[in-house]
Amino acid sequence: MRISKSFTIEPDLSEYVTNTKGNRSASERVNDLLRRAMLQEKYERLETEAESFFASAGAKHRKETHAFQKAAIRTFERD
Repeated sequence: MRISKSFTIEPDLSEYVTNTKGNRSASERVNDLLRRAMLQEKYERLETEAESFFASAGAKHRKETHAFQKAAIRTFERD
């Protein structure tokens, strides 16, 4: 189900949509671009969270992580 909304966009954005929509409608192109932007923002947030997590992990955690990774590799090599 689609919802009709009215937004004001800058002329260069409107021109970009018009030039890149191909056979689709402008609305479909805008929806596609917004979905891509939403995913990009999600990935950027996840990247920031991951950087914070790994920055806060101390040397002890890194040693444990490396030990776990080595054990996992040995397991995969056996299989």
